[in-house]
Amino acid sequence: MLRFDRTLVPSAPRFKNLGHPPSGEFHSSDCLFMETATSCVVDKVSIEMRTYGLRLRIAPWIVPAESSLTAPGDQNRTPSSPRLNQLVARQASRAVEFGKSVVPRPDGRTSSGTKKGVFRMKNVPFFRLAPCVVVLLGSLAATSLGTEGARQDAAKETVGESTVGAQLFDDMGPHRRPITTKSVEAQRYFDQALTWMYAFNHDEAIRSFKRAAELDDDCAMAWWGVAACEGPNYNDDVMTDERSTAAWDALQKALARIENTTPLERALIEALSRRYANPWPEDRGELNRAYADAMAQVWADHPDDVDVGTLYAESIMVQRPWKLYTLDHKPVEGTETAMAVLERVLEMSPNHPGANHLYIHVTEPSADPGRGLAAARRLDDLVPASGHLLHMPSHTYVRTGRWNDAIVQNEKAMRADATYRSLSPKQGIQYLYMVHNAHMLAYAAMMSGREREAMAAARAMWAKIPDDALREVGPVFDLWMCSIYDVQKRFGRWDDLLAEPPPPSFLPVTTAIWRAHRAIAFAAKKDFDNARREHEAFRRAVAELPEGHMSLIDSSRAILAVSDLFIAGEIALQQGEWEKAAELLENAAKTEDELFYGEPPQWLQPVRHTLGAVYLSAGRYENAERAYREDLAEWPKNGWSLFGLSRALELQGKTDEAARVREEYRREWARADEPLETSCKCIPKT
Repeated sequence: MLRFDRTLVPSAPRFKNLGHPPSGEFHSSDCLFMETATSCVVDKVSIEMRTYGLRLRIAPWIVPAESSLTAPGDQNRTPSSPRLNQLVARQASRAVEFGKSVVPRPDGRTSSGTKKGVFRMKNVPFFRLAPCVVVLLGSLAATSLGTEGARQDAAKETVGESTVGAQLFDDMGPHRRPITTKSVEAQRYFDQALTWMYAFNHDEAIRSFKRAAELDDDCAMAWWGVAACEGPNYNDDVMTDERSTAAWDALQKALARIENTTPLERALIEALSRRYANPWPEDRGELNRAYADAMAQVWADHPDDVDVGTLYAESIMVQRPWKLYTLDHKPVEGTETAMAVLERVLEMSPNHPGANHLYIHVTEPSADPGRGLAAARRLDDLVPASGHLLHMPSHTYVRTGRWNDAIVQNEKAMRADATYRSLSPKQGIQYLYMVHNAHMLAYAAMMSGREREAMAAARAMWAKIPDDALREVGPVFDLWMCSIYDVQKRFGRWDDLLAEPPPPSFLPVTTAIWRAHRAIAFAAKKDFDNARREHEAFRRAVAELPEGHMSLIDSSRAILAVSDLFIAGEIALQQGEWEKAAELLENAAKTEDELFYGEPPQWLQPVRHTLGAVYLSAGRYENAERAYREDLAEWPKNGWSLFGLSRALELQGKTDEAARVREEYRREWARADEPLETSCKCIPKT
């Protein structure tokens, strides 16, 4: 049910003063996603919302300012995309292989005959399945534009449907690239489009590139931009027939106008022509390599051009999207070249949006993610209109233990997303990025002891996606949607967890995790009969998954194998069987270590937080110290392990070091809702 009392000004706000509520009376921390209140009034807008059995208060600047919202299942919901339906089906049946000589494993994952019998890439994010998603937020984003958007909708279309809604946005950052054009307005649209492209908002970039082409029919670089955006990118490398056709057609238009270009523009267009073919092959690897080779030559000929360097680095990275490092953080072929090129670009242009963005990606999974901190700081507010660029620093902040900074950036990103939704008629794949921001915020808040913010963000994920839209893209979002139960388990809210209704049946992984967390909650309440029943129900849910079922970037069974061991360990520890619990949780931690790198990680509560608490309870303080140090090596400065480590050191008589670690814990926990007494709420005090 959605009910609104609204008094609205007729036109949508532009991208000005982005990141602040209209009235200045509220702050994101207490009104962004307050799950306890039932209404919020700002600028005469009152919103009450009931979704998935809960009440939410949502700040109006988070909801599109001129929305015509429909409840799940209504006829006016956002229509699905044939392109995405095709990709969801394709992704569901696609075998994802990593490394060489890939062979099936008994658990449905893949391995090769390399080191230790398995070669897997560490850094593969949820975006590897990004092409599956377009139509989300059906109830909260079926926008009816204000007067500005209405004018755009009414505009005569001369270059295609994507020009509907093309507009000049404020707060797009400082980057400019002069091109050959006789139109000042076309130049403005080109500059904006290039920044949107660097921000991975390729749909919006295409709209602006096409608008530039409409304003100047001789502008070859506008069609170069369309062709570039229709091609594979680091987060979206699956090329459909539709995209391949669109890329080829745009390239032909650029080539037809190539006589109107400078030598460098000609070189960029000709390099891009190496990336596409008609007919196009099923395996695009050779085309991607040819494009990278061509861009290498353009970079060699123009070593002082920052856009050329950025595009060259991206051409390398796109050949191995999210496979730039091995599981043990070793760079694969091409990674160091891309990094060196980006570093050269950033020396020449420190505020280049694309180079800073890609540099975070190329450093975050490395053994030294802090190498990307300068780029992250520059991106903090570089392009205020782009939610994704505001979010990107949190990749580095999470990897380097800057948890509050990660929360702040995702809050800013979500506010920017809300403003963008109110202005842009077609969000497309950006909905995926928007939900990811809430997910990342929930994780960072969990690791910081900020329960209220974590739960608010987790519930907001459900508020953003109505069931009917979620049903269509369930294969992509299934694993994410268990975040509510993760937060409740993390903070020991056993009764709340048990009161949660079951998730929709079309989310089988979320359903399995709901069962798993219920088993843990029953065990914590010493109700072992129900704990075992839920454990068996969990195992049945896993058994019912189709063979080879994938959750984002990993085998669903691989992820749920962690849960299976974790449940058994929790039941054992609640029965006082410390040795058995420790053995089970050690195995769970090793299984967790074998999961692919994700952002946030696919298992939101590190197993070692529980393992360390078990060792403390069992009097095995050296083992507890080891568990906490291992966790801190992967997730620095997280207060849960700092607290546990200080206790382990104290109980071993290492008082000076314990005092230093305890002080670090206090600094990191300063914004938490309450102090800790244990690193796992399943054990009340250690």
